[in-house]
Amino acid sequence: MANEAVAPRQRLRILAPAKINLFLRVTGQRADGYHTLQTVFQFIDLCDEIELTTRTDGLIERETELPGVDQAADLSVRAARALQLVTGIPLGVNIRIEKRIPMGGGLGGGSSNAASVLLGLNELWGLGLKPLDLARIGLELGADVPVFIHGRATWAEGVGERFLPIELTQSDFLLALPAVEIPTAEVFTSSELTRDCVPLTIASFPMHESQRNVRHFMVAGNACEAVVRPRYQVVADTLDWLGQWGVARMTGTGAACFAAPDDVAIAAALVAQSVPCPVMRVRGLNLSPALQALPPRVS
Repeated sequence: MANEAVAPRQRLRILAPAKINLFLRVTGQRADGYHTLQTVFQFIDLCDEIELTTRTDGLIERETELPGVDQAADLSVRAARALQLVTGIPLGVNIRIEKRIPMGGGLGGGSSNAASVLLGLNELWGLGLKPLDLARIGLELGADVPVFIHGRATWAEGVGERFLPIELTQSDFLLALPAVEIPTAEVFTSSELTRDCVPLTIASFPMHESQRNVRHFMVAGNACEAVVRPRYQVVADTLDWLGQWGVARMTGTGAACFAAPDDVAIAAALVAQSVPCPVMRVRGLNLSPALQALPPRVS
C-alpha cells in the first residue's frame, strides 16, 4: 500500500475543517442498513486544530478532554489505531485537539478530525501511503472521512465511497448554531425520512463562469430537514429566520444551518439585531486547509 517511506517527524500541526452539505438526498437503503446518499460537500474556514507528537512506545493517547467523548470512541484515536494496525508501525502518538467545530451539529467535526489524523500521521510516521489507501481506512470509520481525506469540494454518492471533485463558487455563508445536538441515528431510523429521493446528475445544475454556484445546489434541499423540523423547534425557527436572506439549509443531519445571502455583510449586520442563536460568517472553500500542512501528494 505504501510509497517509498521517509524518516518520521516528531511533531505536526494540521487543521481539520468543517463541511457543509449544499444538498442531501437519500436515494435508497441497502440490505445492511446503510443509506445511499447524494450530496455536495464544501469545506468552510471553521477548523479544529490538531497537534500530533510521535511516541516511541507505541501508545496512542488523546491529551485533550472532550466532554461526552470517551477516548476509545473518539474517531481521531480510532483513526490512529486503525492506521497503526494496517501498517504495523511500532510508533505511537499523542493527540491534542483544539475544538472550534461544535459537536453534534452536522458539520463533520469528528470525521474531519479522523481524516486529518490519518493525513498527519501518514506524514509524521513517514508511511508514504497514497490518499486512496488512507480513504479505504477512513471509510471503515465513517462515510464522510474519505471526502475529508480527498480534500476537495466534492459531489458524493453511495455511502461515501464514490465522489467526484467539483469546482464551486467560494461564497460567504451565514452559519447558525442552535444549541442542540441531533443524533444521526435518530434521523436515519425515523419513519418520516424519505428514502427514495430521485437521483440527480451534475449536469442538471447550471454552470456559471466555469464554476457552479452554491445556491443552485442548495435549492435541491436536505431530506433530513423533514425529520428534524417537527422534532426540534429551535432548528425550524433558525431555518425560517435564516430564510429571510435567501435559501436556508440544514447541513447533514443538523443542527447547524446556513444561508448564502447575496450580500453577507448586510445580512450579518441585520442578523446581529435579532439573533436567536450563535451565528458566524464563514467562507466556503474548494480545497481543504488540512492539505496545507502536507507535502504535494501523489494520487
